[in-house]
This record gives sequence, C-alpha cells and structure tokens, in this order.
Amino acid sequence: MRKPNLNSVKSSNAKTLAPAKDLATLEAELAEVESSLENNLEDTVLRLSDYLSAVEMVVKQTFAHRVWVKAEIRNLSSKGGHYYFELAEKDDDGKVVASCRGNLWRFKAARVLAKFERATGMALSRDLTVLLKVSANFHPQYGFSLTIEDIDPSYTLGDLARQYAQMVDRLSGEGLMHLNQQLESPFDIEHVIVIAPEKAAGLGDFQADADRLANTGACQFHYHHATFQGNHAPAEIRQAIVSAQQRFFDSYQRLPDLLVIIRGGGAVGDLAYLNDYELAALVAEQPVPVWVGIGHERDKVILDEVAHSSFDTPSKVIAAIIAHLARLIAQTLNYQAQIKQAAQRQLKVAQQQSVRQLSQLQSQTIGQLTALKKDSNYAWQSIQQSAQRQVKQAARVTSDWQAQIKQGAYQQLTAASIAAKNHQKIIMHSSEQQLAQAQRDSEHLRDIVLLHRPTRVLKQGYSMLMDNKGQQVLTSSSQLYADQTINIMLKDGQATAQILSVKSLEAISPTNDNHNVL
Repeated sequence: MRKPNLNSVKSSNAKTLAPAKDLATLEAELAEVESSLENNLEDTVLRLSDYLSAVEMVVKQTFAHRVWVKAEIRNLSSKGGHYYFELAEKDDDGKVVASCRGNLWRFKAARVLAKFERATGMALSRDLTVLLKVSANFHPQYGFSLTIEDIDPSYTLGDLARQYAQMVDRLSGEGLMHLNQQLESPFDIEHVIVIAPEKAAGLGDFQADADRLANTGACQFHYHHATFQGNHAPAEIRQAIVSAQQRFFDSYQRLPDLLVIIRGGGAVGDLAYLNDYELAALVAEQPVPVWVGIGHERDKVILDEVAHSSFDTPSKVIAAIIAHLARLIAQTLNYQAQIKQAAQRQLKVAQQQSVRQLSQLQSQTIGQLTALKKDSNYAWQSIQQSAQRQVKQAARVTSDWQAQIKQGAYQQLTAASIAAKNHQKIIMHSSEQQLAQAQRDSEHLRDIVLLHRPTRVLKQGYSMLMDNKGQQVLTSSSQLYADQTINIMLKDGQATAQILSVKSLEAISPTNDNHNVL
C-alpha cells in the first residue's frame, strides 16, 4: 500500500460539519412543536402508524437539508446495486457512543464508489472512517436511517495517513522501527521460514526458484500459510510466525537463518490490512533477519518499514537469497585457492631446505674425510723423516767410534732398527684405526642421510599419504576432511582410500591426568 502523503490530503475541516440551523434554534423549534403537540394531543389516543408518521413528518421538516457527517463503517453489504451501511461513532476508549443505518441507493452508488476508488486506490470497506454527505430519513416501518448522497475520499486518505503516521511514531518511540535492521545479515542461508498465503501466485513464483535451489542441497525452505487480507489477517500472520519459529526450534534446536514474509500484489485495500501495529512490532522483535516481499513497486506497508530488508516482489526475495549464496560460494572458492597456493609455497620451501641441508651434510662429511686423510699422511711422513734423521745422526756419531765400538754400534743399530720398526708399526696401527674410525663415521652419517629417503621409509613398513592427484604429501589432520579421496604410498605400490571422519589429536586424547597415553 502506498504510504499516504499527509500534505496532499484535504484537511477534515475543509467540509462544514455544522448543520444549517444551530443547536439552540433547533431546540427552540422542537420545544415549540412539542408544546403545541402536547396541548393538542394530550387527551388523544393515536395509532402507532399515525404517531410514527408524525415523527417522520417532523424529521423531514426539521432535517430536510444535507450535512457532512464523520462516521466509522462497522459493516457494509450490498443487494441489487444498493449498499447498506452500519455506521457508528466511538469515543477515545473505543466505546460506541452513537450508531445508525445508512443507505447508498443504486442510482448514486456507482458514481460515488467509483470516485472514492479512483481517489484512494482502494475499495470502500468496513473499519474505514469516512466523511459522508447525508440527509436524515425516518420510515414508520423501517425506522431511522441516513441517506448517503456523497463520500469525501480525501478525508479517508487523511485518516489512513494519520493512522499510519501514528503507527510509525509509536514504533519509533518504542525503539522498534529499526530494531530488526540492526541484526547482521546471515553468513550462510541454510534454513528459511516462509510465511505466505496458501496457493497464491506470488508464492508460486517464489517456490519455483526456491525448489530448484533446494534440490541442490544448498538451502531448505519451511513453508507456513496465513490469510493476508481481511480483519483477521494480522492475527493469523502473527500466529503463523510464532508457531513456525517454535516448530523449527523444536526440530533443530536453533533459530532459522532467515524469516521471509511474501505476498503478491493486490488491491490497496487488501494490503491495508497489513498495516497493523501488533504485527509490525512482532516482526521488528524477531531474533533473526526478516525479509519482506509484498506487493509491487508502488505498494508499501508498515512491514516494509520495520523489516531487515524489503523487496518489491516475492521473486526478488528469492533472487536475493540466490545472489547471497552465490557470493558466499565465490568467496569460499577464493579462500580455497589462497590456502592451496600458500600450502604449495610452504611445501616448495621445505623441499628446498631439505636439499640444502643434505648438500651441506655431504660436503661436511667429504671435508672431514679429506682432512683426516691429509693428517694421516702428514703424520706418516713426519715419522719417516724423523726416523731418517735419527739414523743419519747415529751413523755420524758412530763413525768416529766405529773401530772401538763397532760391535756395540751394530747392537745399538739393531736395537734402534727394531725400535723404529716397532714404533712404525704402532704409528701405522694408530693411523689405520683413525682412518677406519673416520670411515665408519662417514658411513654412519651416510646411513643417517639414506635412512630418511622415502623409499627407505616405505620399505621399513611405513606408508605415506598424498592427495588424490599425487601432488601433495598429507602430514596433518587439518589437511583431511570427510569424504576426501587420498592415495596411500606403500613399499610395493599404492592404494586409494576415502576419509570417513577426521579427529584431531586433542579430540581423541583423554584429558584425565590418571591415564598416560603414548
């Protein structure tokens, strides 16, 4: 329904509500007539028809002119082109203080009602406050009634606008106007409660796209129905919202992600039933975002004001849900690509570091072996040179005393030769031990390096997990997820497996201090 423009509506004071004669004059005339009748009829016995005919005559003579009267339509019916009203006036507490019947005859009804509908965009209906141009009528058989000559549509528009403005002021004063709009939009839309008229065209348009989305498993829709027109519509919609939320919580132990209220376009008068304070307050206080798609672009009701998001039609609501899920999928794929790139970079860095460490270890081992070999050769050469110097020195010393102590020299030379040979054997043995130890150390380091080769590890009974493409080694439970396909590398082949479930070490390890788990 269009929100009424207060500035464009005629003031209710535009029509003169006072009768042609003021109240004092009417009272004086009635008193004079009453006094005359009392004097003339004091001792006269009249038939009821005669008495009521006299009343009819008084009414016609006294209220022959037409006046503008403000009243509320309590009931409205039509028959044979005639329209029959039940009119009333209520005080501030809603109590009826005056009521009567009204008649809009066929020869004027078409023109008056057409003018009203063109100006207000809605059909004349009950519960509307209207300004009527009427004349009084009394019939001896049918009693008192008002004959309706015209209806001022500008007054009804002004009253609707006033009611709408009062509703907005009350909701704003109670902090409800933007309460639902302050909720964050759902991250993922998995469950949606839909409130709509049963078998409505707008629901069919919505459900056609919603069913296709539900078939993909991306979202589930829970439909609940209520009447969206008539005086009982607000109460039915409120009941549908409350019962739908309760049933969903009982089934899933949580709130839905979204509450959707939809209705296709219709007459402004039909949409006016949705301008209800209690319904608007309930929508504003919902703990989940409420998306509303009611009417067409030109229509607006109070629910559009208090809802989290408002759309022109039901089709645009489901389009917004699909667009939200599409954005979420695109964002998730982007994150997945970023994680994959980061993992590949880390794996590449780790491989480069392993190659560098292996190269450094090999270089260090070769360097140590070369140094030990050089030290051994140098020690052997030093021993030989020292022995030769000792032999030459002994020969020079003994050459002068060769004659006297030749025998002793030969003995000393023999002993020195034996000692030198023994010393040489000891040095050779020590060098060989050092060289053998160096070779064992080198082989041990080489074995340590070779033990870490994947083929060696697999031959020892271990296995290696890789992704289904065989490109990435899986070393952490964070890389695994349910229904994932992986490759298991064994010493004599490989196997393909599917992950059923994944639990982290913290999840499966007991927290009791009395148990030790290796």
